[in-house]
Amino acid sequence: MTRRTPATERGRAPTPPSAARPPANGTAPPASAGGPVTGDPVHPPSAAMAHPPGTGAAYAASDAGRHGGGGRARPRLLVLRALGLGDLLAGVPALRALRRAYPGHELVLAAPAELAPVVAATGAVDRLLPAAEPGRAVPRTLDWTGPPPDVAVDLHGNGPPSHRLLMGLRPLRLLAFAHPETPEADGPPWYADEHERDRWCRLLRAYGIDADPADLRLPRPDAPSCAPGAVVLHPGAGAPSRCWPVDRYAAVAEALRARGRRVVVTGGADEADLVARLAKLAHLPDTDVFGGGLPHDRLSALVAEARAVVSGDTGIAHLAVAHATPSVTLFGPVPPSRWGPPDHPRHRALWRPGPDGDHGDPHGHEPDPALLRITTDDVLAALDALDALEEAP
Repeated sequence: MTRRTPATERGRAPTPPSAARPPANGTAPPASAGGPVTGDPVHPPSAAMAHPPGTGAAYAASDAGRHGGGGRARPRLLVLRALGLGDLLAGVPALRALRRAYPGHELVLAAPAELAPVVAATGAVDRLLPAAEPGRAVPRTLDWTGPPPDVAVDLHGNGPPSHRLLMGLRPLRLLAFAHPETPEADGPPWYADEHERDRWCRLLRAYGIDADPADLRLPRPDAPSCAPGAVVLHPGAGAPSRCWPVDRYAAVAEALRARGRRVVVTGGADEADLVARLAKLAHLPDTDVFGGGLPHDRLSALVAEARAVVSGDTGIAHLAVAHATPSVTLFGPVPPSRWGPPDHPRHRALWRPGPDGDHGDPHGHEPDPALLRITTDDVLAALDALDALEEAP
């Protein structure tokens, strides 16, 4: 992809030395460990919700951690990424780059409260500021208290709504992509066809912050897997246009079970019916059906110890990448060049665009034609290739 020279950033306040330019020896400063962010709330928070259920102690400790021994407040860096699981995991390299560049700042991430366990696993965030909006839109407000952020970073998008939300907090410095309707955000240009991981790392590099798009791995969870060595099928996605037909998933499940493989099915909190349908078609026992949304620690353990994960372009595919678990991801209408896994033999991205390329609606109400061109034989062949890779000396 052709890269243009990014616009020069117009600073509004002195830049911390660690963020002004890469160190002379080419290495980044050590990361700050940060405080824990824990919890597993079930429902998205309202804008006024201070802490998600069951996380009061951790958030209180984090609030106390804003101040040093002398009582002086730490500078604060606010990052906006109020999106879903896959979006958060694609933003991990940028979050870790910010952690290295601003080791003395409290790094606050505005994101959905239910992602708190994943946020904690990144090791990059000091405090989660619950923020969510239906349809993953830009939050209308942020429950920010105290002085303005010293630095605000827009990892949510490139449109005026997210820019204006952050500018309304009067940060001393804003890092964001340029947009003609918000000239105050004098950052690099936005490229629509850029891969999501590369996009946010390029944004930070334009401001002199080194960022590695490959810095994706999460630590192995402490919880044991409920089905170690199983092939995980996840038929759901954020929109019907990204859902491969359930009968094809069932055909894959039956073929794998005929080969002696254990197959389990997972689904989100609102996908219980879809999971039940697949389980019925594939004649799966109840012990291998995990509908209704597993808590993150159990889902993470299941994925980390899986033989492979088969899914559409959705969060669990990114979780497989984060745990280096072999995966087969079915793409359509959005191509893997924008949201696909890293180029590695253990990750297979299936993509069958039509003669006109990819012009489908990622939020459509019917499976995209590109997705429908992927057959059960395609998926089984990809899984066979992963098996061969596993068995190679």
